[in-house]
Amino acid sequence: MASSQVRLGQQALAVLDVALRVPCIFIIDAIFNSYYDPGSGWAGAMGKVLVRVMGILISSMVLLLSQKALFKFYTLFFAVLLGMAAVLINYYATSHIDFYSAYYKAALGFRLVPRNGPTLWLGMAAIQLVFGVGYVFLLNLQSVFAALVVLDIMIPLWGLMIELPVDVRQLVAVFSGLALALNTAVCLAMRLKWFYYSCRYVYLLVRHMYRIYGLQLLLEDTWKRIRFPDVLRVFWLTRLTAQALILVYVVRAVRRESGDATGSLIDGGSDSQGYLLSWDVFWDLTSNLIISGCDSTLTVLGMSAVISSVAHYLGLSILAFIGSTEEEDKRLGFVAPVLFFILALQTGLSSLDPEERLVRLSRNMCLLLTAILHFIHGMTDPVLMSLSASHVSSFRRHFPVLLVSSALFVLPVVLSYALWHHYALNTWLFAVTAFCVELCLKVVVSLTVYGLFMVDGFSNVLWEKLDDYVYYVRSSGNIIEFLFGVIMFGNGAYTMMFESGSKIRACMMCLHAYFNIYLQAKNGWKTFINRRTAVKKINSLPEMRGDQLRDIEDVCAICYQEFATSARITPCHHYFHALCLRKWLYIQDTCPMCHQRVYVEDESRDRAAFSNNNGGYAAPRDVAAEAEDQRGQEDAELPGEGGGSRGAGCGGAGQRAAGGQRQHRVRRGRVGDAKRQRTHRRRLYQRRHRLHRGLTARDL
Repeated sequence: MASSQVRLGQQALAVLDVALRVPCIFIIDAIFNSYYDPGSGWAGAMGKVLVRVMGILISSMVLLLSQKALFKFYTLFFAVLLGMAAVLINYYATSHIDFYSAYYKAALGFRLVPRNGPTLWLGMAAIQLVFGVGYVFLLNLQSVFAALVVLDIMIPLWGLMIELPVDVRQLVAVFSGLALALNTAVCLAMRLKWFYYSCRYVYLLVRHMYRIYGLQLLLEDTWKRIRFPDVLRVFWLTRLTAQALILVYVVRAVRRESGDATGSLIDGGSDSQGYLLSWDVFWDLTSNLIISGCDSTLTVLGMSAVISSVAHYLGLSILAFIGSTEEEDKRLGFVAPVLFFILALQTGLSSLDPEERLVRLSRNMCLLLTAILHFIHGMTDPVLMSLSASHVSSFRRHFPVLLVSSALFVLPVVLSYALWHHYALNTWLFAVTAFCVELCLKVVVSLTVYGLFMVDGFSNVLWEKLDDYVYYVRSSGNIIEFLFGVIMFGNGAYTMMFESGSKIRACMMCLHAYFNIYLQAKNGWKTFINRRTAVKKINSLPEMRGDQLRDIEDVCAICYQEFATSARITPCHHYFHALCLRKWLYIQDTCPMCHQRVYVEDESRDRAAFSNNNGGYAAPRDVAAEAEDQRGQEDAELPGEGGGSRGAGCGGAGQRAAGGQRQHRVRRGRVGDAKRQRTHRRRLYQRRHRLHRGLTARDL
């Protein structure tokens, strides 16, 4: 219970923190969108520029405050607002002799307080008392000063009650306002020390983070600390809601006035129908709201934040539906808004005319939709491959992924058909169509590879050509994707030169040429070279078939499967399937068992050690020992004279004894090697048996 209350309290503070930062965005947006008239002289122009700069700086500083400092700032701000409201009410009440008529003119027709005299004074006194108590509470004044402040606010109303002259009432209201302003100034001055130390603390903290972590991490920390996406999202939705209410009110007012002028609104039924909006009016209102929702850079950022939220939850729902748990696939909420903002900057969306802005926004949304579909395909493709490679036979596990893949094939086709049916061919339509066709081909490639792996899963025989077929299918898809990238680069170059060229578009084209053309071609060529080299290495190794395989009585050390048709022998005399060894050689050029080089020259291959898949090997005899034995045999065969022959005989006997000791050491070493080989072979077979039984590494 306590933990839930704490969590609710933290959520409430987070909501309040976001809500208090939104007005700063409204002020900055209003300053940027306000009309600037430079024809009022240099002094007036400098004054307007100074006011704009100060407003942007102060709003930015408040936006970047910490949560504690932000709450304290708004406490003082609301206290000042309550004091100003109390002073204005006193001055307005004491400046009008006929207070009743002035009240009804200023209240916009809403009778919040009664008209009769005593009740009206009591209502005004209650309002001023609430303002005074709120002012005292927010500034945290002491009891004596609090009573004096409340008394100061209530004095002008007493002048109204005892019907003092107008000049006296105005003078009392002015002195009351001056006293309240003086008290506010003193309270704010006493908090200047806190303001100075707060600013100094923020400055030292920012400098420390910049020196330790760098500018990028500093910006990321500030972005998360002030919850800037949530602030932009609330700003855009609040602005859109306010504009919608204003537009609906204006439409109904115009309808009411036109109905009164023509006399068509006679009964209550027709009046109730005036509140209903027709489809044309509703479409016009929606179009105006969308147009005004991207009329500045901040509103484009707000729309990007809303798109981020929608894309994030869309990605999470698709991941939950297909059963994926990859963290990298949860980046749809980041990719979609970034792409939308880049498209908006590239096309100059906020600076276009309203009608042209709506058309451009719809085109950008079509491009964004195709990009989201491409990203969703990137989410489903690994799940398809894992299901097919792991031989999962559950239909409930395969159906969601296949359904999403089918939707990824159908949606681009429907979108392309609709666009070609309503629009003529241009560079934008060509780009959208190319993206749709590319997505359909990628889906076909994924489903084809999925089908190949499923066929291999249901087959009881090792399909050695499977890797070749998968490579051919994926290579074809990559080549087509590369061609589409080149075509899109040409389409973008044509658009930049003849339609709407901009620096941002040029930068995006350079990035596209580097990532989608150059790197893709480089990686594809590298894969092709590695595969060709691996095939060349495999073909250079000797192959065993028939009776030789039965004599081995062993399994492939990579896949732990028996040799059915053939096996490849490495220079270190280890046996593997050709397909398994080729996949291994894609990664590194060493034997999986002893880590010797697989592809060696012929003269070094003849001198390789004899080995097998059981892990042991016999080292070749030392060349120096063989040379010494040969010299000993030659010395024993040479004829000698007298003592020479005796010496030779003694020498021969000594050499024979040394040779016998050496042969004994060699035999003893071979026996030890044989024992180690048998022990290693027994452990290896035990490990393979446990692996086939499905035991984990912990059991081993």
